[in-house]
Parts: sequence; C-alpha cells; structure tokens
Amino acid sequence: MVAAARWVRRWQALGPRLGRYTPVSTLVLPDNTPARAAVPAIDFHTHLGRWLNPRGDWMEPDVGRLLAVMDSTNVASMVNLDGRWGQELEDNLDRYDRAHPGRFFTFCHVDWSLLDQPNGPDLLVKSLQRSVAAGARGLKIWKDLGLWVRARGHQVLPDDPLVAPLWEAAGALGVPVLAHVADPAAFFLPVDRRNERLEELLRFPSGSRQRGGLPEFHRLLSSLENVVGSNPRTQVVAAHGFHGEDLGHVGAVMREHPNFHIDIGWAHLQLGRQPRAASALISDYPDRVLLGSDVYPVRAAALRTYFRLLETADENFTYTDEPVPGSGRWAIYGLALGPEELRQVYQANASRLLARPT
Repeated sequence: MVAAARWVRRWQALGPRLGRYTPVSTLVLPDNTPARAAVPAIDFHTHLGRWLNPRGDWMEPDVGRLLAVMDSTNVASMVNLDGRWGQELEDNLDRYDRAHPGRFFTFCHVDWSLLDQPNGPDLLVKSLQRSVAAGARGLKIWKDLGLWVRARGHQVLPDDPLVAPLWEAAGALGVPVLAHVADPAAFFLPVDRRNERLEELLRFPSGSRQRGGLPEFHRLLSSLENVVGSNPRTQVVAAHGFHGEDLGHVGAVMREHPNFHIDIGWAHLQLGRQPRAASALISDYPDRVLLGSDVYPVRAAALRTYFRLLETADENFTYTDEPVPGSGRWAIYGLALGPEELRQVYQANASRLLARPT
C-alpha cells in the first residue's frame, strides 16, 4: 500500500506523457462494422504511384495483394492520383489502368516549373491534353499550388491568372479536377496547448502554417472557390472534405456552385464527430459527395472504418486502425446513410465524373 501511494503521488506530480496515454473506453457499444461496402464502391482518393514515396518505390508493391483487398471489401475501382506526366504517367497507366481495365483510373499532374517559361500557361494546357490523350482520366492538383509554387517572382495560388487556361482546358476536355488546397485549419493556428492537433504538429513541425494564420487558410480556400465559380464547365472535387471543420461553409459553396464536389478521404475524422451536420450535408447534396480513403498502402481495416462511418449508426468509435489516433484525440459516430445516398456516394457520383466525354 505504501508503494502504491508513493506511485500515485509521483504520477500526480508528473502526470503521464500524453504520447503514451492510451485510454480504453469502458462504454459497452455494438460494433456493426461492415466487412464489405454495401454496393460496389469506387474509391476516388488513393495513392498507388511512386512520387510520394521517398524511396521512389511504388506505394503498392504488390498489385495482386491490392486487388485481393479490393475484392474482399467490395471496392470495384480506385482512382490513382499519382500519374504525374510523361513517362511516369505511362508507367502508372501500364501498371494499373491498362493491366486491369476498369479497376483503376489514373489522374495526371502538371509540372508547375513550366510557368517560368514565356508561354508557360500554354505549356500546362498542352501537357494536360497529352496526358488525357494517353489515358489520364482526370487532373490532380496538390496543395503545393498555393503553399509553395512560385513563378515569375510571386507565389501562385489556384486563382492566379497564369493557371486560368488550365482550368478551362480541363472543362473543355471533360475531365474532373481533384484539388487539394491548404491543410487542416488547426495547422494554421498556434502550436500550443489549445491546438487540437498538437501531437501531430509536434511530430511534424514543418506542417505548421501558424505564421500565415487563419487569413492564409481562408485565402487558400477562397482561391479554389474562385476557380470553381469562374469555370462552371469544369467539375472540381475538393479533396479531404474541403473544410471539414465548417460544414456550413462547405454547404454554402455547394449551394452556389453545382460543379463543386468533395471527397471524404481523411475527412471522416471531421465528418464523424459532427454526424448530424454531416448527414444533413450529404442528404442535401447526395450527388456531390464521393468516397475517398487516402490510405496507403491500402488496408482492409481502414476501408472498413469508412464503411462503418457511412453505413451504420455506431457510436464512439476510432477513425483509425492505429493504436493512438494520429490527427486528434476524439471519436467518431456513424452517419447511417440511406440506400440511395450510399449508392451515390459509393458509386454513382464517381462513375459520372469518370465517364469519358462523348
């Protein structure tokens, strides 16, 4: 008893290190996690290529294993966002789209360094045209546009006039644009005890944008909104729920712009902690929300968490299969979408966007 009391006093004085604190809930709750998606699903946000891997290897070293995971979870197809351009695009198309028709749809990128050439905007358009002719099914815009891309002596945001011809070209070609702008709102706040993603920012301090603050965050969001409004023929999918911390704002953008969509890749941790607001958003715009996982390498357990979010009314469950949630210490709740909403989010919306123009 004396030793136990001494340990309690020491614990009270020092406290546990937060990174090692892994409380286990004592709630007794049902787990209705589906093993498979309710309908054959299209995952609109995956990374299967090489450009994000620091070793330069394929994110999915074994395509056979990947297909087995897809089959076991009823994921009919995946959008591979790692096509890049030129030979790298060809290599992705050979490995995925051409080797397994209908199972993979690879999106291309453009090389922003072209903007420093006198005819840079033209070169971007021609690059996109070549990539689509080769088989790219869409254009992926990463967050570097807005955060780090510079050309002709200034920082380039999505609504910069230099990029305007690219958005128009995507609309003319009939290919969707999946755009990732900014980072979570917490990354633009001070890295202090009040930041809900403090642990993540301490692990990855280079991710902090606190110097620019929320004004930078909102300017980045508005830059994409300007693109959407100026290009009504171009179908834009905002990655990661766009602004999952403020679904009222997301709904307002959807209401104003019929060509604006969101994917829920790694936004499930935001949607699931506000289930009534998230369910209402999807109910209002069921034709503009798409399944996305943003998990690499692909894991069945991670996919099933998305199925649990969308299909069940389960309460207070983790948004990740990691021992400690890496992006914030909160639980999520199921949205219990109806059959028609599930059909659209899982399949119909993606099928429509991926259809080749006639």
